[in-house]
Amino acid sequence: MIDNRALIVIDVQNDFCPGGKLAVAGGDETVPLINALMGDFNHVILTQDWHPEGHSSFASQHRGAAPFSTITMPYGPQTLWPDHCIIGSDGAAFHTGLNVARAELIIRKGFRKPIDSYSAFFENDHVTPTGLGGYLRERGLTRLTLVGLAFDYCVRYSAEDARAQGFGVTVIEKATRAIDLNGSAAATKASFAERDIVLA
Repeated sequence: MIDNRALIVIDVQNDFCPGGKLAVAGGDETVPLINALMGDFNHVILTQDWHPEGHSSFASQHRGAAPFSTITMPYGPQTLWPDHCIIGSDGAAFHTGLNVARAELIIRKGFRKPIDSYSAFFENDHVTPTGLGGYLRERGLTRLTLVGLAFDYCVRYSAEDARAQGFGVTVIEKATRAIDLNGSAAATKASFAERDIVLA
């Protein structure tokens, strides 16, 4: 019998953990939980936020704009962030406690300067693919469990895109942490309920 389950670990990187440039409160607390979950899966995939310097999603690139404010980009609304996860930096590296050796694939996203990428499947234009969907289908991996950072951004949009492509999706809430910007955590839970995404 083919094992069709995969664990997708979203952006467990230094800049998203306490002390990082875009720290998510308690982000590092997910690491031992995620490592333990890896033992239940034969297939583990990691994603890595991977921005060039001067990325368009950085507030520093928009005169007078504050981090966490929103602007309109050609592809739609975009939250502006502190500079983070810059290619090759310590902040972009995976948390040192994460069992990276279990990964059979690492998907890097957000490396195109004009466009951000929350989802593991598509850039924020919802059109440009990362290649993850094709990889999963070719491997016959149709039941996905998502964990990592942050619950209400990269985990959320990865889960929504996966479900829209027909994958079965479960998010393990205790192995995620939220930024919770303007009620985004509650909005994420409501979105999951509407889309038949299991929140376990």
